[in-house]
Amino acid sequence: MDASATPGIPLRSHTGTVYRFDPGALCLELLTTGGPGPFRRHEVLHAPADLAAWAERCRLTPTPQLQITDSEMADARRLRDALFRIALARTRDEPPAPDDLATLNEAAAHPPLTPAITPDGRRRWATPATGTQLLSTVARDAVDLLTGPLADRIRTCAAADCHLIYVDTSRPGRRRWCSMENCGNRHKVRTHRARRSQQD
Repeated sequence: MDASATPGIPLRSHTGTVYRFDPGALCLELLTTGGPGPFRRHEVLHAPADLAAWAERCRLTPTPQLQITDSEMADARRLRDALFRIALARTRDEPPAPDDLATLNEAAAHPPLTPAITPDGRRRWATPATGTQLLSTVARDAVDLLTGPLADRIRTCAAADCHLIYVDTSRPGRRRWCSMENCGNRHKVRTHRARRSQQD
């Protein structure tokens, strides 16, 4: 698995501004497609083409040529929701639900996407690639993250109205915002205004 030159998913803020959100891991990029409970209103995975479109935006390079079924779409939403709850539990230092772990492990047990090399020396994914293989690749990435050295750095954005989950891959481990372009900048503006009002 290669990381793209500019990792992250393009998102749109409440004001309509487009910014890039880099959650630091492939599995956490899937969480930008919706989620369980109140996050269902952000759902974007409605049809197989939606999951294929996500694969084009995520850090998997090159983009795999996928054949995705409706049942695999349902599996994608189920895995995504389980990952969301597992990651959120990790940020709260709580144990994940056994059913969510079972969903993650079941997805990871399938064969993942298979890398290959072209005659001219470029990387590609063996075809045909299925939605199940894509989900296995995502699930295995989640297992690596949750059992690796960065597991304690899984966090949610510090903005009260933002619930994006990321892994802090910075060296000092002090990342607070989903993106400095969005929530970080809003915080700076609010802080600056508060200081000016105190001076007036």
